[in-house]
Amino acid sequence: MAIGDIIVGVDIGTTKVSTVVGEVNNFEQIETICNTSYKCNGLKKGKIINEEEISLSLAKTIKDAEDETNLKINSAYVTIPGKYVTIVQNSITKEVKDKYSGISIRDVQSAIIQVKDIEIPEGKSLIDIVPDQIMLENGTIVADPVGSLSSNFTISAQVILADKDYIKQLTNIFRKAGLEIDGIVPITLAERNLILDNNELHDNIAIIDVGAENTDIGVFEGSKFVYTNSIPLGGENITNDIAFVLNIAEEEADKLKRQYGLALKSFIDNDNDIILNTCRDENKNKIIKSSELIEIIEARIEELFLIINKDLTKQGIKSRINNVVLTGQGIVNISKSDVAGKINLNIPVKISTARLIGAVKPIYRTSYALVRYIAARPFAKTVSSSIDTRTNENIFKNIVERIKEFFYS
Repeated sequence: MAIGDIIVGVDIGTTKVSTVVGEVNNFEQIETICNTSYKCNGLKKGKIINEEEISLSLAKTIKDAEDETNLKINSAYVTIPGKYVTIVQNSITKEVKDKYSGISIRDVQSAIIQVKDIEIPEGKSLIDIVPDQIMLENGTIVADPVGSLSSNFTISAQVILADKDYIKQLTNIFRKAGLEIDGIVPITLAERNLILDNNELHDNIAIIDVGAENTDIGVFEGSKFVYTNSIPLGGENITNDIAFVLNIAEEEADKLKRQYGLALKSFIDNDNDIILNTCRDENKNKIIKSSELIEIIEARIEELFLIINKDLTKQGIKSRINNVVLTGQGIVNISKSDVAGKINLNIPVKISTARLIGAVKPIYRTSYALVRYIAARPFAKTVSSSIDTRTNENIFKNIVERIKEFFYS
């Protein structure tokens, strides 16, 4: 990245589309210059069901961002749910062009291009390459090999593939909104550097991000991205359960979930009476115990963790996970959800306590994480989105005309 680069990140969620515009400052850190969001119901349980609605919501967030920043945004990065992603581990050994001058940035970039040369299954497309380890000829592992005197080096990386059909839908959505896609990044891969503490970045960690109707899973072994998937369950399922079982309006169910949110009935201090205001039973002023409400919440959260447990066990990676970190608006406000996770997964579980996570509003967290992830890409030639400036007379002057050189595109 370069000072002044502007990166636009978009996250398409179940209830909204959110956009963050970040700029690389003089300290080579991302500075948020704008964040916008707009309601959207075009995504259900991780599936795109209404391209037109998502496109309109995306266009609205972009227009609001343009008005706020006085920029013309032509392209953006976007996240993708784990269910559409396949991770292939690959490594290659690269001969250095001039071993007496040391490894050059071109040597590294060339190696990353070569590491993507795998047989791509039908129906899949390459969306990303994530280098996680570089080893010199003498066996030394280095984060940045540029300048090292070695006749060759071995690079290990994750080749990230995605379903062609989903990419096609995303492309249609962006083009209808007048945008091009700079890159597509799995949700948990984008979030890793935001929601994990420094010591967790080197551990074998599972990230569980519980949204409204979808839960994304990402498993990392140190810097290696091992596995990702999505489960079509989230916080709204808990709300719907409460509304259905108690026969009340969803608005009241959501309010009760927030007020009495507890993942385990065994942690109840006082089993209070709750008067249901929108009950459709014959007894309109029906009274229940708070334990009855919490039983409903507990059942759905238990189901969520049991499904995650089954998925991780099936993949053969559960035994390698040392800790689980929970994030997402669908669960973090429900007390003892981490304890419920530990009981059902039999792995230590905690709510994310990373320093930066509290500094970003939850609705912008994933799109902000995406911008940070892109800004930190190692060995990339350029990461900037395509941006024009807008004069006060509203005449557009193109100041950035560059073909994307995101070397792994």
